[in-house]
Amino acid sequence: MSLPFGHVALIPDLLITGGDVVTMNPDREVLVGGAVAIGGERIVAVGSTSGLRTRWPGVAELDARDCVVTPGMVNAHQHLTGDPLARACIPDGITSDEAVFRWSVPLHAAHRPEDDELSALLACVESLRNGVTTIVEAGTVAHPARVAAAMTRAGVRGTVGAWGWDVGDAPYAAPAGEVLDRLRALTEAYPAGGMVAAAVTLVGHGLASDELLAGAAELAGKAGAVMTMHMSPGPGDVEHYRERSGRRPLAHLAGLGVLGPHLLLAHAVWLDDTEVELLLSSRTAVAYCPWAYLRLGQGVTRAGRHAELYARGGRVALGCDAGNAGDAADILRAAALAAGLARDTALDPAALGAAGAFAMATIRGAEAIGMDGQVGSVEVGKLADLVVHDATGPQWTPRGDVAQQLVWSTDGRSVRDVLVGGRFAVRDGRCVTVDERALRAEAAEASAALLARAGVSIRHNWPQVRSS
Repeated sequence: MSLPFGHVALIPDLLITGGDVVTMNPDREVLVGGAVAIGGERIVAVGSTSGLRTRWPGVAELDARDCVVTPGMVNAHQHLTGDPLARACIPDGITSDEAVFRWSVPLHAAHRPEDDELSALLACVESLRNGVTTIVEAGTVAHPARVAAAMTRAGVRGTVGAWGWDVGDAPYAAPAGEVLDRLRALTEAYPAGGMVAAAVTLVGHGLASDELLAGAAELAGKAGAVMTMHMSPGPGDVEHYRERSGRRPLAHLAGLGVLGPHLLLAHAVWLDDTEVELLLSSRTAVAYCPWAYLRLGQGVTRAGRHAELYARGGRVALGCDAGNAGDAADILRAAALAAGLARDTALDPAALGAAGAFAMATIRGAEAIGMDGQVGSVEVGKLADLVVHDATGPQWTPRGDVAQQLVWSTDGRSVRDVLVGGRFAVRDGRCVTVDERALRAEAAEASAALLARAGVSIRHNWPQVRSS
């Protein structure tokens, strides 16, 4: 099996040869012992190793024998600032509201511009090492230019937003017009289609007036940008909007004209039947972050309907959320959990399986964020965002169904090489765009200073005994 490549004239720079290529194309073909030809930032051919070698003799090769080659994965909701420098510092025995307002908000308030950049760089390196090549930043960014610089330095693709709300007196609150001006400037500085593009990002929940919500949707349409915001990870948003307008959150947003294919809602756990239908009919997308809901105890096993949305053709992607919620920036872990929750809550072994979960991590995730024409599958003309998974480990032995092994048997630890736009970001399991040893040292120093400024002390579960 192969994909057509006969009319591509470009001479490639690199052939990835001998691996099992999981194309995620419309037929979901897996090319056993296949090859991918890369020219510049794009895929110029996909086919047999012998065929591509014959066509382009002497082109440099990356040996992928005993490996599985997949599209780069999509993380549709990742906080790049705040938590990365405070990983495992927020207690896991408190409510989600307490975690946000007593811990996360003070940490964000204490962030300096250099902390935003360093924090983002740390999260991007972790993401790349786990095979994530596209990140939708969740919008908790005080200094978006610094975050964009970190994303560019690491070599990851994605979107960046900015803090902004017009309700209450929290940091970065402002009148709706001022917040919209801030977001408009960001879309002009980082237009759609770039390696790092602006997203029209609101915090969401109950932290935006109707004027700001409607204005943000209008801005996203004019700029051709994704709009993203948090909504209904727990029952609190439902209660807020009922008090505010007498309607549930998504019914309220629908009345404002905010729902639509431009919108990526993070979470959407607590939905009723009407809200499910509104999501499907409007083609509004959802970023599903299952580890965060379990970590924070938000009720996904009771209320979550993401597998139903996916099965009914809804636009659903996976996310990892924050360093003290979803914790690991590893989409393969999220994919396995999404599939397991779907089967267990429905008591249905035919519910979302490995193949569907991996699609959420790749082509269906790319569709949800509006990038399926560029990434998410290994097809001619698409951007060369590719992951080489080392399949020689015990978790891959013996070799069985590749979808099941990607989702159920392994995680980001099998990632060997990562290319983004045809350029190496990871080689042999190490990020090559950043000095990781220097990054660890800088992050440790910055973390200690950040915790001190925020007045946050780590609560250890076990006594810490210093030994000489």
